[in-house]
Amino acid sequence: MQSPRDMGTRPADGQGVTETVVFENGQDGYQCYRIPAIVAAPNGDLLAFAEARRNDCGDFGDVDMVLRRSTDHGKSWGKLELVVDYGDNQAGNPAPVFDLTDPTFPKGRLFLFYNTGTAHEADVRKGKAVREVWYKTSTDNGKTWSDAVNITLQTSRPNAPTANPAYTFKEDWRSYANTPGHALQIQNGPYKGRIFVAANHSAGPPQEHFRDYAAHAFYSDDHGKTFKLTPNLDYAGGNEATAAETSDGSLLFNFRNQSGDAKYRLQGFTKNAGESWDEVRVMKDLPDPVCQGSIIDYQPKKGQHVLLFSNANSQTKRENLTVRISTDDGQTWSAGKVIYPGPVAYSDLVVQKNSDLGVLYEKDGYKRIAYARFGYEWLEN
Repeated sequence: MQSPRDMGTRPADGQGVTETVVFENGQDGYQCYRIPAIVAAPNGDLLAFAEARRNDCGDFGDVDMVLRRSTDHGKSWGKLELVVDYGDNQAGNPAPVFDLTDPTFPKGRLFLFYNTGTAHEADVRKGKAVREVWYKTSTDNGKTWSDAVNITLQTSRPNAPTANPAYTFKEDWRSYANTPGHALQIQNGPYKGRIFVAANHSAGPPQEHFRDYAAHAFYSDDHGKTFKLTPNLDYAGGNEATAAETSDGSLLFNFRNQSGDAKYRLQGFTKNAGESWDEVRVMKDLPDPVCQGSIIDYQPKKGQHVLLFSNANSQTKRENLTVRISTDDGQTWSAGKVIYPGPVAYSDLVVQKNSDLGVLYEKDGYKRIAYARFGYEWLEN
C-alpha cells in the first residue's frame, strides 16, 4: 500500500517534468534522509535507496540504509524498507547495481555496495578510525538480502591494525566513500560483465585544501567473487565519483574537485575500463559548487548512444539541478535542461524500463528527496 503523501504526481518547475516525494525528513522514525541512489530492476521496479539518519542531518551518527520501491515508473512509492543497520554507527554511500550476466542468476542479482564508519570523517582522516567497504546481494529485486560481505582488504588500503590486524597497507588510506549513487555493469565490448564501482579515499595525514583525497574505483570480472583496484586518478583533491559506459564499451569517469581550486567537474578518460587512465581533464562546460553529480549512459534509439549528467549547475551554491547530454562520450556537454532551480544537492540518474528517464535528488535544503521523471525528447529540445 502506498502512503498518502505519495499518491499521484505533481509538476516540477521544469516543463515536461513530473515528480513525487520519495523520502521526507521526520517520517518513519528518521530525522533526515540524504545520499540518494536509484536503479531499475529487470522487472521494471524502481529501487530508491538513501541514508536514513536517525537523529539529525549530520554525516556521522546512527545512520541506516533504507529502500523504497515503485512499481509504476515512479508515480508512487511503497513502504520504507530497512536494508542495512550498523547499530549506532554509520552505514552509507549506497551504490546499487544489477549483475545481468551471471549464468547462475539468469533473472539478475542486485549488488548493494556501501561503507561503514565508527567516527566522524575528520577523525577518520586523522587516523583515529577506519572506513570499511561491504556489499549485500539480492536475487528477488531487493525484497530479501544476503548477509553482508566485507571486501575492505580487496578494495581499500588501510593502515589500521588496531581495527583489523590485516589492515597494514603502507598506502594508509583513511576516509573512503563509494560513488555515491549507482554503480554500473558494462553491457558491451571486451569488458562486458565487469561490475565497476567509482570511489574515493584520503591517504595519510590531512593536507591543506583536501589534497590528501584521490578518486579511484574497484571492479569485479567474476560476479563479485574477487575485486581489483584501479589506479588513482591523477588529481589531488579528487572526491565523490561516478562513471558510465561509453559507446565502445569502455568508461568515462566523472568526479568532484574537493580542493575547490576550479569550480568544475573533473573527468578521467580510459580505453580499458579503468585499468589505466589516459588523462584527467577539468570540464569547463560542467560548472560545479563542489558537490556530487551523476552520470549514466542511454540509447534514445537503436544505434544511438549518449551520456547524461546531472548536478547542481552553479559555482557558488548548491542549486539549479540540471541534466545535460553528451553525444561524444563525454568530450563535450550540452547546456542542459533545468529540473529544479531552487536549493538542491546530490542526485542519481536512472533509465526506466519504459525508456523514460528519472533523477532522484535532494531538494529544498535537504528537507526531502524527490524523484523527477521526464522524456528524452524534452531533454533534447
